[in-house]
Amino acid sequence: MELTNIPYLASSSSSSIFYSSYSRCTCRGKKAGNLVITASAAGGRCAADLACSQLVERENKDALSGPRSSWHYRRREFASAILLPFLLPHVDVSSAAETYNESIIRSGVRTVLTKAKAAGVLRLVFHDAGTFDVSDKSGGMNGSIIYEVDRPENTGLNRSIKILGKAKSGIDDIQKVSWADLIAVAGAEAVALCGGPEIPVRLGRLDSSTADPAGKLPEETLDAAALKTLFSTKGFSPQEMVVLSGAHTIGGKGFGSPIVFDNTYFKVLLEKKPQTSSSGMEAMVGLRTDWALTEDDECLRWIRIYAEDQARFFDDFRDTYIKLVDSGATWRTA
Repeated sequence: MELTNIPYLASSSSSSIFYSSYSRCTCRGKKAGNLVITASAAGGRCAADLACSQLVERENKDALSGPRSSWHYRRREFASAILLPFLLPHVDVSSAAETYNESIIRSGVRTVLTKAKAAGVLRLVFHDAGTFDVSDKSGGMNGSIIYEVDRPENTGLNRSIKILGKAKSGIDDIQKVSWADLIAVAGAEAVALCGGPEIPVRLGRLDSSTADPAGKLPEETLDAAALKTLFSTKGFSPQEMVVLSGAHTIGGKGFGSPIVFDNTYFKVLLEKKPQTSSSGMEAMVGLRTDWALTEDDECLRWIRIYAEDQARFFDDFRDTYIKLVDSGATWRTA
């Protein structure tokens, strides 16, 4: 078990997606016949190393002295519990559950996620969070997407839900995880897996038990003005709308490699060639809403910025993704 003082998850993996360095002190315990506690701290010995070594020495002596009474056993367990806070001097104990969730969720997602599945999982994030409405605080990142897969705008998302469901069953065997947390983490992992930025994800979302209101996601026929108006009802600026649209760079819509997260989306939009894909096929590159962004001066300015500066795109996408997956969330209380 590893505990840290960071209550956030950071992903560490080096059809439309969005429409219709810190200090550490670790303590690891291993029980193999006798209770043995070891402690270490980055850059030096933990302050309780001496006490810990004395406890280990006493345990070893006890092991050689024959049968132990229940009283001795309880005394050693109690000593271990007393020592634990001192073995973890930099740990925020209240965040331990979230930190424990981090490694379990991330590992579980990685067992089922591939680059080919990344775009579908990332699309799932927006279709869950994208129902948020600032005016009445309805919708948002609450796992309600599992009740909404029969809606036309969510066609195909049942496959991504089944993929994450496999991960969830394994995670739940160890520690329960909400659909909202799982989807938020999985989207961040999908981005990182395809070469995009690593995105920290706060944990603790609660799931809705019902579907969110219908008709909250952008339709593919909207022009730039209508898109800007709709995104503003969700609390997003035109710049944030453009940067989120950049996730269309994966998923096989013709914006470069379908499994590489980069700024090719913006470069292709500047070419102003929506008719055919780069392979010469007659299928339109992207969606009507993608090209609508180029018809708006404000959106076009951000398209140019991101086409020239991938690092800026990555930084802004990271920040906006965090905002997206926190939108409308109801949080677990301690």
